[in-house]
Amino acid sequence: MIQVLNDSVGLANELRPVLLRLARQVRRESNDLGVTVGQAALLAAIDERPGITGRELADRERISPPGMSAHLERLETSGLIVRTRGSDRRRVGVTLSEEGKRVLGTIRRQRTAWLAERLKQLTDEERAAIEAAIEPLAMLAEGEA
Repeated sequence: MIQVLNDSVGLANELRPVLLRLARQVRRESNDLGVTVGQAALLAAIDERPGITGRELADRERISPPGMSAHLERLETSGLIVRTRGSDRRRVGVTLSEEGKRVLGTIRRQRTAWLAERLKQLTDEERAAIEAAIEPLAMLAEGEA
């Protein structure tokens, strides 16, 4: 049985490595699609905000605009994204191509299937504990806590 940690530093020390290992294992599930972990993350960010500019994406992902431009160039060359100019000709938005949507959908399905298979191995009580933690973890991830 897990002891409840009232000390936030102690809890952080317990939680951080678990979250990192889990995230790393989930990300590995898309390796066979020829898309890197970083590219999959960019595809997801673009899917979340179709029409986002390279600069906005760079700010969001905390990388330099020239670095983001290089990433977007590779995704465009691979046929996974499309860059389009809006009514303001200086603004170039990025959206997923049909192939990009297909690849992202496959990545998400593979990752979900991997995680669902592991969740099946837990008891009902363990799954309930994870379900109860989803909302507070989401608040942490969004910086709302």
